[in-house]
Amino acid sequence: MTAASEPAGTFTAAFGRPPEGVWAAPGRVNVIGEHTDYNEGFVLPMALPHGVRAAAARTDGSTVRVVSRQEPGEPATFGTDAEPGSVTGWAAYVAGVVWSLRSSGFELGGADIAIDGDVPAGAGLSSSAALECAVATALAGLFGLDLEDAELARAAQRAENEFVGMPCGVMDQMASMSATADHLLFLDTRSLATEQVPFVPTAHGRTLLVLDTRAPHRLVDGEYADRRRTCEKAAAALGVRMLRDVTSDALPGALSRLDDEVQRRRVRHVVTENERVLGVVRRLRAGDIDGIGPLLTASHASLRDDYEVTVPELDTAVDAALAAGALGARMTGGGFGGCVIALVAEDEAATVLAGVRESFARNGFAEPAGFAATPSPGARRLS
Repeated sequence: MTAASEPAGTFTAAFGRPPEGVWAAPGRVNVIGEHTDYNEGFVLPMALPHGVRAAAARTDGSTVRVVSRQEPGEPATFGTDAEPGSVTGWAAYVAGVVWSLRSSGFELGGADIAIDGDVPAGAGLSSSAALECAVATALAGLFGLDLEDAELARAAQRAENEFVGMPCGVMDQMASMSATADHLLFLDTRSLATEQVPFVPTAHGRTLLVLDTRAPHRLVDGEYADRRRTCEKAAAALGVRMLRDVTSDALPGALSRLDDEVQRRRVRHVVTENERVLGVVRRLRAGDIDGIGPLLTASHASLRDDYEVTVPELDTAVDAALAAGALGARMTGGGFGGCVIALVAEDEAATVLAGVRESFARNGFAEPAGFAATPSPGARRLS
């Protein structure tokens, strides 16, 4: 069975005809560069084999109907003129993409869409961005929209920011649109300039292990937005456009000018995290994959102590992975639950996973899942 067959079958079962095509967009894991994207900084994500697929076809009129294999029931239905607040639940991500494209001046007609996906929801692997980008790519294909990957990513981000109400940066959508197989996407979120950085850990006897802690991952409840507001206030207090503009050399002076201790911690994380991204890129360009391990671990410490977005499950997973022999480990994603990544020797991956599971059992946490992350291609048409 091909990746396109299941959403195509779901489409035919729901709408009584075959789709015009099937499009796909992946989830992502961020290797390093957390909470830097909405500060116009640097990030280094990669696309995962897991993704969302959208089978779609045009219809007469201006109605959009959408079904999901993961959300059984009658199609969610809305007009192409749907405004923020008019569609809720998972279908809001689809309606948001329609709204974002139309409000940017693109003509869209009615469409039927069937969704299928295997990105673990709530794990911090950007299932929402994968959904948005799959739908955006499908609509661009159906209606002949001449848009670059970055433009589709911006449209998807706007859907999440203004229609769904989640103030995310653009990293997730850019990774979903622009990643390539066997590479990390080095992204400057200010200019959207990208570089494909080769990353094949197995060529060095290494594996990037993703550990899903199964801790609920919730960001729309205000914590994420609070971090973003604090960064914006700190930037204003320092007289810069964004915290991206504070260099590591200028960091001590910047911190001395801030009266608020919370702002000082947030600024310290963003500035040092940008430096860590650049450090990882330099090491990977030089072929030093083991050298990125300490930077991953330092990133986690900063996210735990200065940005305060970890939870006990994340900290326990990192500590247990390092104790079991990982070369470096950190939480990935927005925090408050979700996943940890660990760089491990390929022949020790099972040992590290077992060590994390034993530690979780001792602490009374749910059993975590684990898989090796393979850098995968971005959004594309499947059929």
